[in-house]
Amino acid sequence: MNSSGITAYLNELEGPLRDIGERIRPVIDSALPDDSGALWHGHPTWSLGDKPGRTPVCLLKAYKSYVTFGLWRGQEVADPSGRLVSGARRMASVKLSREDDVDPALFSEWLHLAVALEAK
Repeated sequence: MNSSGITAYLNELEGPLRDIGERIRPVIDSALPDDSGALWHGHPTWSLGDKPGRTPVCLLKAYKSYVTFGLWRGQEVADPSGRLVSGARRMASVKLSREDDVDPALFSEWLHLAVALEAK
């Protein structure tokens, strides 16, 4: 997949949003295979499987004052922290307004759980 597109996307973010991206990307990259990231519908996503049947696992999407970190099956991920907010279908996400909002250990756990869901 094209991780250079993700790098370009994150490099174009301003100030705190770029800091958030720089902090969360290594967490995502360490939990998913090297070739799993690409731009999809204009924002970074990470997926599992072979083309064309790739299964999306997570995404980043920047807005004016925050970055959304979302999990496609996030509603099925155990979240004792209560930070994941349910969205459409099975998705759940968290809004990140500051670099300190990124909790590498917690987010890594979510990602491992999300990947395990796809292995079932």
